[in-house]
Amino acid sequence: MLPELRWTKSSYSEAAGNACVEVATSRDGIAVRDSKRPANAFITGRASFGALIEGLRSGSLGTGR
Repeated sequence: MLPELRWTKSSYSEAAGNACVEVATSRDGIAVRDSKRPANAFITGRASFGALIEGLRSGSLGTGR
């Protein structure tokens, strides 16, 4: 899915680089996928992705546990 995109791995990925989140910019927004399941990517809007990143940085999203 979306093979024409240039994917970037998270700086938090493990050393082997096979367990991480990857992101790419598309004309429709920001594409996100799990490196273990690259066919299951989704695209979200730039504003929504920015809000997610800000929430993660600020800690306002909680731990999810």
